[in-house]
Amino acid sequence: MGLVKEMMKEIGNKSREFYEFVLPPMDMHLSSDSLKVIIDIPGFSKKDIKLTLCGDILSIQACKKVDEKEHESLVCKQRPNMIDKKIRLPIDIKQGEEKIDSAKYEDGVLTLVIPVTKKGKDISIE
Repeated sequence: MGLVKEMMKEIGNKSREFYEFVLPPMDMHLSSDSLKVIIDIPGFSKKDIKLTLCGDILSIQACKKVDEKEHESLVCKQRPNMIDKKIRLPIDIKQGEEKIDSAKYEDGVLTLVIPVTKKGKDISIE
């Protein structure tokens, strides 16, 4: 019986590692004036999440504490304790000119709205 329990733990650990590396799932919606980024990060509290925008790279880090009492009786664990993801945004943002219009975390979903600056310059013809 102990061998099966150990095998289940190992499978859970591998799938959790996969989730931490590949996911979180996200959508991006680009309009003429903003980029909306929607990221699923269930199971974390708002204080566990750290966001950084450096140029066109959005960094998402989330880490939650593990309850040691629950860990002792754990048979299978697939939900991640941490997320560390870097996402290249499909818009040009110069370093030092980063702005975020809004950042909301509700029901496990993080929603960011990033303004899109107009490229180039309008030229009037006389």
